[in-house]
Amino acid sequence: MARLPYATPDTPARSKVAERVIAERGSLLHLYSMLLHSAPIAEGWLTYLTAIRQKSTLPGDLREMVIMRVAHINGASYEADQHKPIALNEGMSLHQLDCLQDWESADCFSTLQRAVLAYTDMMTRQVQVSDVVFQSVAEQLPPDNVVELTATIAAYNMVSRFLEALQIHSHDKD
Repeated sequence: MARLPYATPDTPARSKVAERVIAERGSLLHLYSMLLHSAPIAEGWLTYLTAIRQKSTLPGDLREMVIMRVAHINGASYEADQHKPIALNEGMSLHQLDCLQDWESADCFSTLQRAVLAYTDMMTRQVQVSDVVFQSVAEQLPPDNVVELTATIAAYNMVSRFLEALQIHSHDKD
């Protein structure tokens, strides 16, 4: 159960954001119901995450692989629950999803995917990224994708930390 009650769209500001969330995401997810406690934060969050998920040129399978890896590292089950079907839809295999926990010993990831996973791990666990790990990504992706990849990893670390601090879970009742 979440540490705070989920907010309802009971004010004009909350209602406006809730309508936008529903239009863009299909429903008012628990994450956004919590964010509605602060309509300006919810609105900014939605704008930022929409840019990450829908306006980036980073390939969808890499984006979702990164999101799933961040969720695994941070123990953010809600994040993983929400993104598993998206990852599958974007081209990740169920086998790859199952291997994410121990990706270094798995043989189902390409050279690019392995470089991206190493970058994700280092950004999430140590924050600072070594030149070797960065260079491995930068040699395989154009600069715009490196920026988008970095922003995606950072954004979903933000998401998982928010979810876990407030104990937001898929099985919660509204």
